[in-house]
Amino acid sequence: MKRTVTAICTGTARPFNGAETSAIAKRPREGIVQILEDGFAPDEQADRRVHGGPEMAVHLYPLDHHAYWRERLGDLDLLDQPGAFGSNLAVRDVTESDVHIGDRFRLGEALLEISQPRQPCWKIEHRFGGQTNAKGIVADIIKTGRCGWYFRVLKIGDAQAGDALERIELGHKDWSVARTFNALIAGKASRDELEELAALPRLAPKLQDKAAAKLA
Repeated sequence: MKRTVTAICTGTARPFNGAETSAIAKRPREGIVQILEDGFAPDEQADRRVHGGPEMAVHLYPLDHHAYWRERLGDLDLLDQPGAFGSNLAVRDVTESDVHIGDRFRLGEALLEISQPRQPCWKIEHRFGGQTNAKGIVADIIKTGRCGWYFRVLKIGDAQAGDALERIELGHKDWSVARTFNALIAGKASRDELEELAALPRLAPKLQDKAAAKLA
């Protein structure tokens, strides 16, 4: 699998909802961008308790999903932006069913590995709520599995828009991002699946722990 990165997007923490701040508004960068252990430099996360860090270093939300959201939300200018959902990487022709936990990708000089699906939060609804009635977006993401995913950075390096995102190693081929999301975030895992996820080597430790906790 080899796809072109349409845009690399980063953001800074800004006022978002009263006293809250967020860096969900990601804007395209020009030229070469560094990819470090915690992701693109610079790229902020307002609440480091639940966002960012090595296991959520780089976020990809498929551009192919924007067409679905246009039907759901209307023809919003926000959906013209490659980082509309807080995504760092804008890529077409790849979705959650096409990739797996532990898949490794070359991007420019960097090496990335898929660590986990993205779990949606209220900030997505608030981001779109200023332009339309966005109530229920989180529930819709959970229902449809249009979640996106995170990479960890195995090797730091430079990249830029126009570079290829090329899969060079298949990870846990039985665990697509779509199946993992359905099992752990949508809560539809069987006991056997939970046992497997709790011991899945390339799954983010936090989600391994979540699977183990469900077993208990």
